Amino acid sequence: MIVTIASGKGGTGKTSIAVNMALSLESAQLLDCDIEEPNAHLLLHPKLNRTQPVYTTIPKIQEQQCDHCGECAKFCHFNALFATKEKILTFPELCHSCGGCAIVCPKESQADHKGFFVVEADSPATATNFFGPMTVQVREVVPFSEVAKTL
Repeated sequence: MIVTIASGKGGTGKTSIAVNMALSLESAQLLDCDIEEPNAHLLLHPKLNRTQPVYTTIPKIQEQQCDHCGECAKFCHFNALFATKEKILTFPELCHSCGGCAIVCPKESQADHKGFFVVEADSPATATNFFGPMTVQVREVVPFSEVAKTL
């Protein structure tokens, strides 16, 4: 069973509900994906024993290889790439790290990796707690949850 408590005005008790639900279950995994202030750890008092940097793939156009065909920009549904006749502009804050731009590029433009945040984890008896402060305006929840699965 997957339960998500998300999106709401600050101070309404989302973290309190999530923590209590996690503690009431026999085996639970709690991902604190609060963008500005993940604070479930303040209620759980975990002993953090694992950390892992999270990297996401952001396109980096290799100008010497690029012929500015615009296939990458056509593919991107999030407008992270904009093609002109002279240059491909990249907007990393809009990128969802799907890698599709690199797949459709006929000239094999390469992708660059950029670290965004660190995931910290513990393993108390009743819950596994993962958290990592994220950057406002950067889509990090998917890479965050993917890394949490491996810890």
